[in-house]
Amino acid sequence: MFLKKLSLINYKNLPELEAEFCSGINCFIGQNGVGKTNLLDTVYYLAFCKSHTNNIDSQNIRHDEGFMMLSGCFLRNNIEENISVGVKKGQKKSFQRNKKEYERLADHIGLIPLVIVSPKDDVLISEGSAERRKFIDGVIAQYDKEYLNQLLEYNHALTQRNCLLRAHNLDPDLLCVSEAIMVRKAMYIYQKRVEFLEEFLPIFSQYYTVVSGGKELANIQYRSNMQEGDLAELLEQSRYRDDILGYTTKGIHKDELEMFLGEYPLKKVASQGQTKSFLVALKLAQFFFLKKSKGVTPILLLDDIFDKLDSSRVGQIVNLVSGSEFGQIFITDTNREHLDLLLENVSGQKKVFYLEEGRIV
Repeated sequence: MFLKKLSLINYKNLPELEAEFCSGINCFIGQNGVGKTNLLDTVYYLAFCKSHTNNIDSQNIRHDEGFMMLSGCFLRNNIEENISVGVKKGQKKSFQRNKKEYERLADHIGLIPLVIVSPKDDVLISEGSAERRKFIDGVIAQYDKEYLNQLLEYNHALTQRNCLLRAHNLDPDLLCVSEAIMVRKAMYIYQKRVEFLEEFLPIFSQYYTVVSGGKELANIQYRSNMQEGDLAELLEQSRYRDDILGYTTKGIHKDELEMFLGEYPLKKVASQGQTKSFLVALKLAQFFFLKKSKGVTPILLLDDIFDKLDSSRVGQIVNLVSGSEFGQIFITDTNREHLDLLLENVSGQKKVFYLEEGRIV
């Protein structure tokens, strides 16, 4: 899988741009604020129907303009896939595959497997459990469409139950309808999460050992209400408490991934370098898991990856991503030395793009 050609108009601070990429490593170099991350974000948008940094489509339109457009020509299993999206202020966005508009954006997810490593990944550690659930759901949804459908239906039933709670309507018949749907969907979602983590966590541990140089051990533990007993009973028992709070306190929407460095919570003991190493290992494990699951090599986006890492950890990452196991990679950096170190170890195709004020120069 790789992106052959990209064109855009009015995306964030990028006025108009066309570029052709190689199937190997593509580097974007420039000072902060020139549009490197935004250019990387267009590739993410074409894969996931949304921006990695801003989910409000109208806010991704360049200042003082009325629309934005993205178009990419991908090669997937030697078949061209032309993906395009157009957004006008005040209108619903149009997302197309080979000039045919999707009826549901969810149907596009997984067509273009992609993994991004960016400074925004810090929220996986610093923020609440919702960010970590979003990560695990995002990985599974790229190779299991039924999982995404079940998750959407669970969330819809959850919303209905919360509406009843906020209205202080504890009618058992009404609550039972939403809860029955939640229970059925939760069983499927929980089992898929368990199966995923059983295969994913050994891969993560392997890559953390490599990135950190074997200096410390990292681990992730999965915690869920589904491990406490029958969810139907838990929901019934929590109705009056949930009525007071105005929201549902039991269910797979409360699942948690607890992250550890050694025996201690990562958030409390990790340095900036250890945190970055943890996140990079997490995303590299995601890359190889998707590659194995889908039989297609994902596109890898590395945004400012070398920031906050010492030279030894940078070297380990460079050795990893320069290997033949990877396909197309996009990298942003302000430091040409980092990229020179990477490119000198790469025998395949490579391209370097210099950006100034939203344009390739």
